[in-house]
Amino acid sequence: MASYVYGNTVRKELQPVVQRPAKKPKKVSQRVQKNRSKALHMSKGYVLFLAVAAVVALFVCVQYLQLQSEITNRSKNITSLQQELSDAKEENTTRYNSIVNSMNLEEIRDKAMNELGMVYATTEQVIEYQSPTSNLVTQYESIPESGIVASSDKVK
Repeated sequence: MASYVYGNTVRKELQPVVQRPAKKPKKVSQRVQKNRSKALHMSKGYVLFLAVAAVVALFVCVQYLQLQSEITNRSKNITSLQQELSDAKEENTTRYNSIVNSMNLEEIRDKAMNELGMVYATTEQVIEYQSPTSNLVTQYESIPESGIVASSDKVK
């Protein structure tokens, strides 16, 4: 046995290589060979079926990619519309607040009473009524003397 030194610390001993005899292929019967050749051969119908299946798979993949692209575009469009709506709401709120802050109710009351001749309602002009169904009342005709606008069996 010969020993070789690689580097300054490693020692490696080489073992002799043993060659094994090559295996001889088994003899296969003619029937098995015929079945193997049939399995490797593809008929025209099978090739046509595979071609149609490949085309259908390609078509489905293209349609899927188009739908994904459309969904992405719509999502981006929705996001931009939501941003536009948010900006419009913010602008409306800002304008509303500036209008509310610019109003002086004392000045409006003074102008209405002195320049336009408006007066507060007297107690004889105020009619109290009961609304059994909601807080909202729309007057389409005169309020009856009893003060009851509508009555319902369900509301007591």
